[in-house]
Amino acid sequence: MKLRVVTPITTVGFACAEQFAPYVRTDTELSHVAIERGPASIECALDEALATPDTVAKIVEAERDGVDAVVVNCMGDPGVEPGREAVSIPVVGPCEAAMHLASMLGHSFSVLTVLERLRHRVEERARRYGVRDKFASARAVNIPVLELDGDRPAMIAALVEQGMRAIEEDDAHVLIFGCTGMFGAAEQMQAGLAARGYGGVPVIDPIVAAIRLAETLVDLHLSPSKRTYPAPPTKARCSSE
Repeated sequence: MKLRVVTPITTVGFACAEQFAPYVRTDTELSHVAIERGPASIECALDEALATPDTVAKIVEAERDGVDAVVVNCMGDPGVEPGREAVSIPVVGPCEAAMHLASMLGHSFSVLTVLERLRHRVEERARRYGVRDKFASARAVNIPVLELDGDRPAMIAALVEQGMRAIEEDDAHVLIFGCTGMFGAAEQMQAGLAARGYGGVPVIDPIVAAIRLAETLVDLHLSPSKRTYPAPPTKARCSSE
């Protein structure tokens, strides 16, 4: 199958196909594109809005290229819903995928996001995706998106600290990374939690969850319902469509 990851920011080098290659099956052809018009990172509602037009354009382009499924590489899931209207292939957002997976793995989950300002938006996502009853909390490591890769040990230490607080104070049974820029740190975080007596708490890397879910949807020949996401009516729209 052909799978494409769309990164909805303009920062060069933030993500690439080689990063995700170890997490796909050997028979999956993985490609990656970033948007060309939009924000340098996504840390607020405005950023999500600015990222959406070109993200949807990249999703449409993927279907035209013969891609079987698209994953949007951001926990804000920008462009996912309009993208599902615009194409007939699966379009998967890591936030939605991770929250539903967490709901199956435990009684409650917490999301470890980047900045305090995003905590309420995480809760709103849980409400939108129908899992608010299992949402324990959102906690922030207070590291901007574009600084996550600068000091990985410091990021992991902050994740472990906030993860422990979510477990002890919020009764979280499952933890989710709140930014796809935290990609690749799940094993190290689980080791850090285990060293502190919390070895049985799952840690979900949302972009990995989204990629594997996209593969499964293709295998099962499933795409989003056109009763939920009907094709948009024909009319004049902007040239980025």
